Amino acid sequence: MDALAALRAARLVPVVVIDDAADADGLGSALVSGGLPVAEVTFRTAAAEESIRVLAARGDVLVGAGTVLTVAQVDQAVAAGAVYVVSPGLSRAVVERCAEHGVLALPGAVTATEVQAALELGLTTVKFFPAGTSGGAPAIAALAAPFGGVSFVPTGGIGPANLHEYLAIPAVAAVGGSWMVPRDRIRARDVDGIARLVADAVALAHP
Repeated sequence: MDALAALRAARLVPVVVIDDAADADGLGSALVSGGLPVAEVTFRTAAAEESIRVLAARGDVLVGAGTVLTVAQVDQAVAAGAVYVVSPGLSRAVVERCAEHGVLALPGAVTATEVQAALELGLTTVKFFPAGTSGGAPAIAALAAPFGGVSFVPTGGIGPANLHEYLAIPAVAAVGGSWMVPRDRIRARDVDGIARLVADAVALAHP
């Protein structure tokens, strides 16, 4: 199963901020235990690259890199084991480097112009970010009308209360969120607590 197919099957993408790579393995255990063996490790901390390496080495978690802004970060992420790369915006250089590595690129796109630019780069799936302040689910539904072959992975401002609004849209492949992987719980290595939050999120996504 390729990365996009796996994300579609999961329906949820935990967006993770890890401050210490020593916390990564416990997080992986929590994700697997909760029934959602997927992680988007954001390049917002110095521990991101090593955390991706730790999670990828487990062999039971689909690991991607988030907040990837540069070609150098693409190289770091892929070398560490990331099989998909997520960016907040659309960078031709980042997308092309992902293609060179043979990994899935999910660049941010929230306007018709940005979606068309992604299509011109050969992409059919984009991240819709920040979803909550960019029109939310109605905006995605409106964009999906003229772009019939495009799928969206909305992230930002999504939680248990509005998750269903996004998942109800056929064009939504999966939804990204961090509510089930709180940064403080990762730091505290609260494996059981995170596993419970993850299991609750999975139950919401697969009613």
